[in-house]
Amino acid sequence: MTNLGLPTEIQACLFDLDGVITRTAGLHAAAWKDMFDEFLKARFGQEFRPFDQADYDRYVDGRPRADGVRTFLASRGLELPEGTPSDPADADTVRRLAERKNELLLARIRQDGVQAYDDSLDYVRAVRGVPLRTAVVSSSKNCQAMLRAIGAEELFEVRIDGTVAEARGLPGKPAPDTFLAAAHELGVAPAACAVFEDALAGMEAGRAGHFGYVVGVDRADQAADLRSHGADTVVEGLGALRETR
Repeated sequence: MTNLGLPTEIQACLFDLDGVITRTAGLHAAAWKDMFDEFLKARFGQEFRPFDQADYDRYVDGRPRADGVRTFLASRGLELPEGTPSDPADADTVRRLAERKNELLLARIRQDGVQAYDDSLDYVRAVRGVPLRTAVVSSSKNCQAMLRAIGAEELFEVRIDGTVAEARGLPGKPAPDTFLAAAHELGVAPAACAVFEDALAGMEAGRAGHFGYVVGVDRADQAADLRSHGADTVVEGLGALRETR
């Protein structure tokens, strides 16, 4: 292992954003809960079963917004029309629920701001100093704005986010396609790339893409689940990789 806690054959590092680089996973979870609880209460009344952390981890975290809507609704035996850009604000469609979640997220970001994990930024800077190649791979369409907000846009040579994935028709996590696209743009084989993720869907993407090393970042007390979904190692923060080599 290198002094970055990575196998010596690793040439590039592919980082998720929310929960790995930025402290925004909690904002996402809260926005999803607000949106789904409002929808479920309107449909089922006071007897509705609320959206909880287990739902977020299993069905939503790391996935593109529309995929998260579909996957969670399917878990409750529900299916909605896909919808169109002209959907009214109160429409019960996949598209409108996804848009509502993003509106709630942006409101929370405006209120609370965007914060980074300092040890993660230090780790990425160390990666660049070796030097290894770097990319950020996120399902969020707000990825670039968040990187700018924390002054970290220049740390990543390649950005494959929700906007890029939509433009290219790339399926989101747990499919490996966005990570594979980042590796391709960096000119590095997947087997020589390390994936850094905090979501179970991200672990599955790392395993499905046959990447050289998959690092699970445990922000939600789910170390065992991260390992069972594909992590080669699990840490509570990226700084620990430099301490446990």
